[in-house]
Amino acid sequence: MPVYEFICNKCDHSFSHTLKISEYEKEKFSCPKCKSKKVKRRISSFQAITSKKS
Repeated sequence: MPVYEFICNKCDHSFSHTLKISEYEKEKFSCPKCKSKKVKRRISSFQAITSKKS
């Protein structure tokens, strides 16, 4: 599952959620610190884990 990173526009608190893609599309997120709904998704890096098959 992807980890989505957010930042609050009101208090500048950054936080993350591990969600399925379908959950991300349905939910409206709020800041866990100040409860504001004015959050935006941050640009973040990702890591791909692959298996090596012979």
